[in-house]
Amino acid sequence: MLYPITVNGQPRQPDVEADTPLLWVLRDTLGLTGTKFGCGAGLCGACTVQLDGQAARSCTVPISAVGTARVATIEGLSPDRSHRLQQAWIAEQVPQCGYCQSGMLMAADALLKATSRPSDADIDAAMTNLCRCGTYSRVRRAIKRAAGLPVEAA
Repeated sequence: MLYPITVNGQPRQPDVEADTPLLWVLRDTLGLTGTKFGCGAGLCGACTVQLDGQAARSCTVPISAVGTARVATIEGLSPDRSHRLQQAWIAEQVPQCGYCQSGMLMAADALLKATSRPSDADIDAAMTNLCRCGTYSRVRRAIKRAAGLPVEAA
């Protein structure tokens, strides 16, 4: 069945089954491989995208549930690493292995859309993605940097 959706501002019409997870529609049908598969149960956050600006674990969202929500993936954040979060991620040397980073960035972007000057508690509540390299303190500093907040020394 065709499911009209908007991904990164572009209208698309993937022809998939209703219960196909959005993750697989993005990766396998639309070729947007920046969104990663992690656990498949919505726990790790590697697959985080945004639905109408809100962070969502795409491995647990069936395409039939997307409806008219605008989907944003890491490919839509910036084609040239110029987004303020990408610049902050680089400045704070957040990526280690890099696997979780697209999901982390999409969750952080959703946080900054909702809360322009997040507190530590806001960051803790929003950033539930898992990082097997343990770069959580760098993530916090990068989010604060992107928000224009003071960043404590490493």
